[in-house]
Amino acid sequence: MGNDLPREPALPSDQELLAQHVDGSPDAFAEIVRRHRDRLWAVALRTLGDREEAADALQDAFVSAYRGAHTFRGQAAVTTWLHRITVNACLDRIRKAKSRRTAPMPEPEKLETLLDPHESAEVPAERQDLRRQLHTALAQLPAEQRAALVLVDLQGYPVAEAAEILQTPVGTVKSRCARARARLLPLLRHLHPRASGDEPTRNRAPGTSVPPPRDTGDTGAVRGGGTHP
Repeated sequence: MGNDLPREPALPSDQELLAQHVDGSPDAFAEIVRRHRDRLWAVALRTLGDREEAADALQDAFVSAYRGAHTFRGQAAVTTWLHRITVNACLDRIRKAKSRRTAPMPEPEKLETLLDPHESAEVPAERQDLRRQLHTALAQLPAEQRAALVLVDLQGYPVAEAAEILQTPVGTVKSRCARARARLLPLLRHLHPRASGDEPTRNRAPGTSVPPPRDTGDTGAVRGGGTHP
């Protein structure tokens, strides 16, 4: 007799969950949200530099994904598809803000999370000032350059993966990052130690403080999917 212990059932893949959602499962999309929300939140926050704007962009992205799940064809991973939708939601907000000719006000409590979402807000005043200067510099970048730089330098995605998320050729992503660095590096060298040449790492630790999604009245799955386990 062997030690035949019952095996835990295999968890469904992201693609299987998305298919279940399209078929009418009431819980499948909520599980997708639970799995990916923290990483998508970090991308939105670093791209926009404002917690309210990032929360709104992320909610817009999840609503778009919920409604457009039937258009997913499996040509990329579900996580890449979700990142693409989130980045596009962020870029839409940046373009709309520019069309209104309004610039975001640099507020220390919001800038605190620009580079390190998990870091405590209790930091020396001079560090907050450095973050304020960095946010001001990032805000001056064209939206496409900012999105590429956030994914590659701040989130640590390989260029090829960032290109897939942005649906842009690898060479274009490299060019956008190079142009963005040319503008920012003179500032970054004395503002942040990572600019000295250290290899960036993905900030994907669990427990990111993400604001609860707003009730759009459109779908309970989106509302329910935003809660942490």
